[in-house]
Amino acid sequence: MASTTLTQKPQLSFWQIWNMCFGFLGIQFGFALQNANVSRIFQTLGASMDDIPMLWIAAPLTGLIVQPIIGYLSDRTWTGLGRRRPYFLVGAVLASLALFAFPNVPVLWIAAGMLWVLDASINISMEPFRAFVGDQLSPAQRPSGYAMQSFFIGVGSVVASMLPFLLEKVGVANTAEPGHVPDTVRYAFYAGGVVLLAAIGWTVLRTREYSPQQLASFDDCQPDTPARTPPLQPVNRNTLGIGCLLVGLFAVFAIRQFELDKQLYILAGGIAAYGLALLASGIARGHGMFATIMHDMHAMPTTMRQLAVVQFFSWFALFAMWIYTTAAVTEVHFDSTDTASVAYNEGANWVGVLFAGYNGFAALAAIVIPVMVRKWGLRLSHLFNTTLGGLGLLSMLWIRDPHMLMLSMVGVGFAWASILSLPYALLSDSVPAGKMGIYMGIFNFFIVIPQLVAASLLGLLLKTFLGGHPINALAIGGISLIIAGLCVLRVREPGTDVAY
Repeated sequence: MASTTLTQKPQLSFWQIWNMCFGFLGIQFGFALQNANVSRIFQTLGASMDDIPMLWIAAPLTGLIVQPIIGYLSDRTWTGLGRRRPYFLVGAVLASLALFAFPNVPVLWIAAGMLWVLDASINISMEPFRAFVGDQLSPAQRPSGYAMQSFFIGVGSVVASMLPFLLEKVGVANTAEPGHVPDTVRYAFYAGGVVLLAAIGWTVLRTREYSPQQLASFDDCQPDTPARTPPLQPVNRNTLGIGCLLVGLFAVFAIRQFELDKQLYILAGGIAAYGLALLASGIARGHGMFATIMHDMHAMPTTMRQLAVVQFFSWFALFAMWIYTTAAVTEVHFDSTDTASVAYNEGANWVGVLFAGYNGFAALAAIVIPVMVRKWGLRLSHLFNTTLGGLGLLSMLWIRDPHMLMLSMVGVGFAWASILSLPYALLSDSVPAGKMGIYMGIFNFFIVIPQLVAASLLGLLLKTFLGGHPINALAIGGISLIIAGLCVLRVREPGTDVAY
């Protein structure tokens, strides 16, 4: 009888969806500047190629910590500004300040710390945006909402990635004394701070939110795929926790004793930390934020567990691309590893253009993807797009003309747009409305964990088996994207009862 009182969410207009997603233009403006320029800043300040993955660890670790916390809190927040929007605004202010500070850091260790601040601040804004779409849109409109986010991600990233290149064209200095960041990069970061705050401010001012009571009255307040994995029993939890802690500690000892690659400490520490988290959740006995996050993680919907594998291979590939494209292109296509040389800085700027290219193609793909979904469904569309991305990264091994690399970016752009939209469309229909924020935060674990694994293993694989050439890391990324597409075929699609 209670179900007869439930109502459907109103269908939102194009411009309403536009306004609610517009803030993602600013978020991705900040992320694009980070992805295209942080390795360049690190190398300029004296980082060796072996140290780059370790320095990048700040980005995934801050997401691992910040996003589930913000998701948990935003599910339980209701203010005069709404449920998610207070977090949009706070994160935007902090991220803008960090963008102004980052290119002026004097030494490498401060740059590494500033990456923690910048990434954490952007994550405070970004995590609630994913839940915001699930809150505001009916299941039928969610693919369009996430595609709109992908469109703004593409547009923001195009401009942000090209800014150093464009600034050089109008006469801004693109080289500097050794150990100093060029003016092209500094001014690009300043512009990013302004754009990020303005775009998120637009969404905050031009949207409204359903109250928790209204959300509970809609007929999608419970997922259409209620299957959930049983939570760990106390005995199993403690056994697994002790086992992971011991394995992690033994791995730390072995790395130290046998003088193995220091980046393996990331993987060993992660295993030990997971063991401690399991044991701590048992002590908490189901109360408080931490215990809730751990419980929900182990009782996640089956669809979410299947998507975790897809996300692992997708984001492993993306992290490899973000870390190594600058070093690969400057070495192979511009024949320079000297960060003070004209050739290196021209190559680094060209990487910004390539990143702008794949984001521009992602914006176009975001328009096409809803058509793909209607024709092929969510899973086959994602398989097609990630395969294009994998082939795009693999093609960079054989292309030698830097201008022709833009063809590689077509495939990467389609994969990027798909990764940012279709897994979330598959996920949002399997998550209870009252836990949309926390589950979107937990889902971020499966974005962060592969990045930590990549930071831990890619340097070792490159140095030991792949001749130390960064271009080979892009080949690993290409293969990983194709595997991600194949894994999505196991995921149950909303409205069906089977997976392939």
